[in-house]
Amino acid sequence: MALTISSSPHDSVPLDTPTLMRRVCYCLIPGIAAQWWFFGAGSLIQILLAVLTAYGAEALVLTLRGRRLNQLKDNSALLTAILIGIAMPALAPWWLVVIGTAFAIIVAKHLYGGIGQNLFNPAMVAYVLLLVSFPLHMTSWLPPLELQLYPVTLADSLSAIFTGFTLDGFSPHQLRELADGTTMATPLDTLKTGFTQGHTHSEIITSPVFAGLAGLGWQWVNLAYLAGGLLMLRLKLISWPIPVAILASLLLFSLTGFLMAPDSAISPTLHLLSGATMLGAFFIATDPVSAATTFKGRLIYGVLIGLLIYVIRTFGGYPDAIAFAVLLANMTVPMIDALTKPTTYGAAR
Repeated sequence: MALTISSSPHDSVPLDTPTLMRRVCYCLIPGIAAQWWFFGAGSLIQILLAVLTAYGAEALVLTLRGRRLNQLKDNSALLTAILIGIAMPALAPWWLVVIGTAFAIIVAKHLYGGIGQNLFNPAMVAYVLLLVSFPLHMTSWLPPLELQLYPVTLADSLSAIFTGFTLDGFSPHQLRELADGTTMATPLDTLKTGFTQGHTHSEIITSPVFAGLAGLGWQWVNLAYLAGGLLMLRLKLISWPIPVAILASLLLFSLTGFLMAPDSAISPTLHLLSGATMLGAFFIATDPVSAATTFKGRLIYGVLIGLLIYVIRTFGGYPDAIAFAVLLANMTVPMIDALTKPTTYGAAR
């Protein structure tokens, strides 16, 4: 979990786990700010609930395991909680993020032995648990504020999250229906539903949700996470093979599919700049514990995730696919690392 940053040809300054995790959290700020700007303050409330739950669950498990509570300072629970909060619909009920975050910390992290021992990305384990168990709540994304006939304020967000209704009595489902008469809030949701109903790509993108390159608000959210990811590369918090392999392979597969069937395939710009693509490529797939560790292995791991994202989005039942792609790729990491392990100089292959 530790990272070393070279300060001279002979000296190095080790970057400890708390510092690494904290800096990754800082790099998430541009994307979080974009989500707040376009989708309201509900995302900030979800993040706060996740953080409080994560620290509470971590303290409980450490106490039960007889460990010292100073392990709370490693900031790993903080990063996991922020990622879960980001992935939650802005007005999802409070108990949803609490269940998911508690499961991520207690089961996906500590059941495997704690930090550095987990086989799967804890945040994505929590997300998949919630998506499979509560699909209606987890797909209740509101359209951007610009398309909402009833703009949701901070007070409305608090009321909806903790009571299920805004101050004026609207449920999240009703708020989605008020926006241009459609309940499909995200571009990927809208495309997926439109294709199943027999509509073409050119017909579906006439919806107001598709303003801009990849959907109103969503393209800027992805660009903000891209900016944060590039900052992480600049600070050497992550290495380039995984995100580059994911984005390059996703671009290649989606461009090929779109050229072959432009009326029934998602365009490359929507693949890259909608949903959680940039968040997944830079902040989720690069988890140092559950990702591949060798250079060749990271390239293979990234290409596999890019392929899985394209396949699930195109042929599967879930419109985004980042979480499923990462977890499936996590399963292959031991084999990838074993097959790509560099040979020691002088040893036989």
